[in-house]
Amino acid sequence: MTEVILQELNNSDIDWIIATATKQKIYPNTVLMRDGNTFNNLYLILEGTVIATLLQKRSNPLTQAFATLEGTNIPEIEIMRLSRGEIVGENTFTGFNSRAITITALRKGLVLSLPLEELKNKLYQEKGFAARFYRAIAILYLNRLQNLLYRLGRKNFAKSQPVRDVLYIFGQLHDSDLDWAIANGTIEKIPAQTTLIRQGGPVDALYFLLDGQMKVSLENNESNPLTNIFATLEGRESSGKEIINLHKGEIMGETSFIDGRSPYATVTAVADSLVLSLARPILVTKLQQDVGFAARFYQAISTLLADKLQGIISRLSVGRRTYVQGQPLNDQMHYEDEIDAKTLEQMSLAATRFDWMLERLKVG
Repeated sequence: MTEVILQELNNSDIDWIIATATKQKIYPNTVLMRDGNTFNNLYLILEGTVIATLLQKRSNPLTQAFATLEGTNIPEIEIMRLSRGEIVGENTFTGFNSRAITITALRKGLVLSLPLEELKNKLYQEKGFAARFYRAIAILYLNRLQNLLYRLGRKNFAKSQPVRDVLYIFGQLHDSDLDWAIANGTIEKIPAQTTLIRQGGPVDALYFLLDGQMKVSLENNESNPLTNIFATLEGRESSGKEIINLHKGEIMGETSFIDGRSPYATVTAVADSLVLSLARPILVTKLQQDVGFAARFYQAISTLLADKLQGIISRLSVGRRTYVQGQPLNDQMHYEDEIDAKTLEQMSLAATRFDWMLERLKVG
């Protein structure tokens, strides 16, 4: 994880960061990002460790009562620890809602502080840099997501992802990108109980779920990936625990196109389903040859992973102001998982594009 930035960015990118950023020493308890506050810099950790925590708000009466009785502060939940090579403040570019999170230095360290406005301009002006930057962010997010999943065990997170993947992906891509996907993709019928992706196994394509339903399951941490794969091939039951259901508009297999790692979960059809598949050789070639497409693709994937990470973190927070389906909205209240107007506009455009794709593919 510590070498992600060096591996993904080239020498010119790193030279620009060094010339633009300033070195900043941090000491134990230095706050880089505070719950509820805005910030103006992205931080690249060179030395030391920081921790990300969720504060348990006073909106939880039980938490407040115990804290008062015990004469203690409102407790915090540690979400993750970030060390050398990690980035803090990237959520400006991925839509990750950090308002509920505080990031504090655990021990003495050193960071590079990069002004967000300078970085925004760089990403806009140089698509090659943008592609490499967003790919690096996607890798870091995937690492964080996997670490959280394994830390929390095999829990069911189905309710934590109400927004379809396609609304994030298609919101970033251009119409010409979708034209290319339709022209180069293949519609496949997936019978119920068919395993599309196996945990630890190869991924042959990127899949868009056009119709039907899939389930995602995690095998036991102690399991041998080869054992899981061959058990599935032989028709034996997988020992995996279902963690989420996928419906029309979901994306599958995207993580294997970030850094080539094996999938961390198994995806199986619950009902007869229809997918649009983009074969690995075709998509990899497109990413290598079309730098603009690569920038949009990796930005979309990092945004998608940010949403999944946000969903899990929201489930860890007790007493946060999050909206629960079926409850009336309070116009005077700010919800921690609230989607801003710009994102909603992008999602509306993405939904229109997805419907247009279904019409082009003649999917009812």
